[in-house]
Amino acid sequence: MPSYYPPVGFHFRVEFESISSDSDDTRFQEVSGLNAELGVEELVEGGENRFSHRFPGRAKYSNLVLKRGLFVNSELIDWCKNAIENFEFETKTVNVTLLNEEHEPVADTYSFINAYPIKWSISDFKSTDNSIVVETLELAYQYFRRTRL
Repeated sequence: MPSYYPPVGFHFRVEFESISSDSDDTRFQEVSGLNAELGVEELVEGGENRFSHRFPGRAKYSNLVLKRGLFVNSELIDWCKNAIENFEFETKTVNVTLLNEEHEPVADTYSFINAYPIKWSISDFKSTDNSIVVETLELAYQYFRRTRL
């Protein structure tokens, strides 16, 4: 019998710096964009035609994408509107943590440093669909780090 089971991906918490973690404003149905990639620099050496030298470059990070049902009177969306409409940016640290059935952290916390909104969108309104309106928030950030429990 295996002693380790990987954590499930459907129970998680999203926390924003300066927004209460008890707020409904921090509840999301989907989080994506948790990946990092190391760039590669190529150097071609004169006289060497068989290969080029490849060296590690800077890390690249995808945007953090958060999805949830549409909220009215949202402090988080006010933060987005202020950035997009008024071009006034207040960066925040965003923490994403997987949870167990007791709502306790079960894996590392992913901290997205100096995040700011770059896109806010709402799903299409369709009279033929029986679905909720989903808003999508896309954040850029400097880097993310994993914090061990």
